[in-house]
Amino acid sequence: MIEDSFPLQPLQRAFLQVNTDLNALSEVLLWFDQFSVPPIADRDWLHCQLVLAEGFTNAVRHAHKGRPVELLIDIEVMVFAERIEMRLWDCGAPFNLAHRLEQLPSSFDDEAEGGRGLQLMRKLTDVLSYTRVEQRNCLLLVKHYTKRQVMPEGTK
Repeated sequence: MIEDSFPLQPLQRAFLQVNTDLNALSEVLLWFDQFSVPPIADRDWLHCQLVLAEGFTNAVRHAHKGRPVELLIDIEVMVFAERIEMRLWDCGAPFNLAHRLEQLPSSFDDEAEGGRGLQLMRKLTDVLSYTRVEQRNCLLLVKHYTKRQVMPEGTK
């Protein structure tokens, strides 16, 4: 588990539950705005925002395809001194992410029918996994980030 590798307490932690509805993406992104603060640099936060949006839309479009809109997706974000961890929990069928990633080309294919989101998540994260826990799946996205430089007041 990732916690065994990095045994520190989070600086910030938050949870969100949303319906299986692509319209809830705006709520997810608005909620995620709370993490756009030091110590996370803007570029790294934008990468995290992008992979969170990809993970959420994949859960809605694929894991929960054809399922009731009331079926919840749980999201957990934890910020540590050097990394951010995002977990998305869905109730879809088991999926072998590692195998799917092996099948994807190493570069982006503009003509591809699918898989670009997975390629993007793989490229922008340091850890990308999808595991089955009890009757749910957990997409884990970990990004080690550059610390934002905070300038003292009165300096430019």
